[in-house]
Amino acid sequence: MLKSKLRKKVLKIRKTAFLSNSKIDSKKIFKLISKSGYKIKSVGGYFPVNSEIDDLEILKEFSKKNYKISLPVIKKKFRMDFYQWFFDEPLKINKYGIPEPQLKTLVIPDLILVPIVAFDKNLNRLGYGGGFYDRLINNININKKVLKIGLAFSKQKINNVPVNKYDKKLDFIVTEKYIL
Repeated sequence: MLKSKLRKKVLKIRKTAFLSNSKIDSKKIFKLISKSGYKIKSVGGYFPVNSEIDDLEILKEFSKKNYKISLPVIKKKFRMDFYQWFFDEPLKINKYGIPEPQLKTLVIPDLILVPIVAFDKNLNRLGYGGGFYDRLINNININKKVLKIGLAFSKQKINNVPVNKYDKKLDFIVTEKYIL
């Protein structure tokens, strides 16, 4: 199945899962970090849109534990960078309708929480098709090893995500029910 058709199909499924108000317990994420061996000081999250798993409560827990929080900012040529963000700071809406921080302090996160359209048991993810996260992960991995955790509803799991040479695997995928 073409990625675009698969994307449409799974986004409908995700919307119904979203309406069930399922959440991911932040303890799952902290448990993964302690097992991973990564030294995490900064976390790159996302502002949830389009029925994505809400990671804001998870980011609040990181903030309470004094981790540096950042959100992505979309740039030209399908680039994306993370900028530090505090919960009391206003956000601006980008051209895609996604809230993002004002450009102040560039951050290269130690941990990136990645929204997912679909995923499979091999830790492949299907995104929206712009390649923003794939480019970011590729560029960051040149200089730094980053822990990549995808967040999704369990109903978004499919048998096989179609992949190409540009698609980057995640280290873990966490749902409301399980961890891959």
